[in-house]
Amino acid sequence: MTIASAPPIPRPTIVEQLLRSLSRRRETGFALVLFVVLLAVNILLNPARFAPAAWGTVIGLAAPLIAASIAATPAILGGRGGIDVSVGPLMGFVNALIVQTFIADAGISSPWLVVPAALAAGALAGALNGFLAVVVRIQPIVATLGTYLLFTGLTLTIVPAPTGSVPPWIQSLSGRLSIVPLVALAAAWLGLKQLPYYDQLMAVGSDDRACYTAGVPVALVRFLSYCITGVFAGTAGLLLTALIGSADPNVGANFTLLAISAVALGGVSLGGGRGGMLAAVIGASDIFLLQSALTYFNVSTFVLQIAYGIILVVSISLNGLAAMIERRTAAR
Repeated sequence: MTIASAPPIPRPTIVEQLLRSLSRRRETGFALVLFVVLLAVNILLNPARFAPAAWGTVIGLAAPLIAASIAATPAILGGRGGIDVSVGPLMGFVNALIVQTFIADAGISSPWLVVPAALAAGALAGALNGFLAVVVRIQPIVATLGTYLLFTGLTLTIVPAPTGSVPPWIQSLSGRLSIVPLVALAAAWLGLKQLPYYDQLMAVGSDDRACYTAGVPVALVRFLSYCITGVFAGTAGLLLTALIGSADPNVGANFTLLAISAVALGGVSLGGGRGGMLAAVIGASDIFLLQSALTYFNVSTFVLQIAYGIILVVSISLNGLAAMIERRTAAR
């Protein structure tokens, strides 16, 4: 008598895994609903722009903001007020470094040299932020405000005014190949989640005292979070370079407020220990779609700034309300 073997349990698809991940993060629900609404509005207003044939261009337009939001996330997850306000100027510095120092001055345009240089510049900048915030113990927002001014000054020293051009391979990153750097960031994040470091990062962001008592190297975990933020910001600077096709000392700083707003809107706790890359991507996509819709109606930049401020306040308030309800529910 033979016993029939049980049928294999089907593995969940990538979509099912994403839905399960979102269902465990109720704080991202508002951003996800807003994404669906804004996407529908944009498709109705401008169906040609959001047609499948134009997805490469649309992703290229959104890619710098999405990458900047991903970059801002690791330092925030580490807790202790780890809001890195230097992400935007660092993107501008990498932009100037690529176009002026490497391409124009040194004649270096090979991706095998330019991309590692951008990532290395981001890593060094992140290490500087980590040293000031973790080792010297300056308040993170004060430390990164100092490097904000430092990177802005360095960028203006390299390129006082918009200048230069980029090779075709960089231009392609804002078009048909715009998804490639974002996929690389996603792969890096997923790889990070497989390491014990990720659990340590989330634990340190939630309760650093308990982690210190348990023997977790809190200072090292936080220092590395700033380094990761720097590497991701270097990637965002490369995408910014692809989008504008030149060096511009004035555009990088604009991404600081937008990235922090996107992270908060997506449901990442600014106190640390809660959230992730997917939440940051959804928040950044919301802001991009809001930009696109308002630009369709020729709304001024002043109204856009008001909208960003409202988004930041509302998202932080909703996340705080959700956390308060969760604490009260757990206390019962």
